[in-house]
Amino acid sequence: MEIILKQDVANLGSKDDIVKVKNGYANNYLVPYGYAIVATASAKKVHAENQRQRAHKLEKIRADASAIAAQLEGLTLTIGAKASSTGKIFGSVNTIQIAEAFKAKGFDIDRKQITISNEQVKELGKYSAEVKLHREVKVNVEFEVVEE
Repeated sequence: MEIILKQDVANLGSKDDIVKVKNGYANNYLVPYGYAIVATASAKKVHAENQRQRAHKLEKIRADASAIAAQLEGLTLTIGAKASSTGKIFGSVNTIQIAEAFKAKGFDIDRKQITISNEQVKELGKYSAEVKLHREVKVNVEFEVVEE
């Protein structure tokens, strides 16, 4: 069954994508919860017209995201954490702390846009995180966890 996504759905697609899913997934989850609509012929025509009208605005948003990505390129964040003498930190570093470090540098990046490449950061050292500024614009940012 083909559907048109009304918002971003993890591991499926972004808003306004037309994707094929199994009937049960669409009928029992995506459509009733308002995440998608069924891609009928008329819905596809309306979707195409909306996409054509939004193309200019989306290009500006993508250009802004690319500009921010260029500023983030090569940026290294420093995150302080309490640590033991062996280098293990108490707790772990998460996306909230990385978003706060971005805010301290003057970038307004939501924590939901950040993905840490390692499962959990529980030791002092250098790590990388992926920042998804736009569906087409992603940038890897290095961050270092140091002892407070």
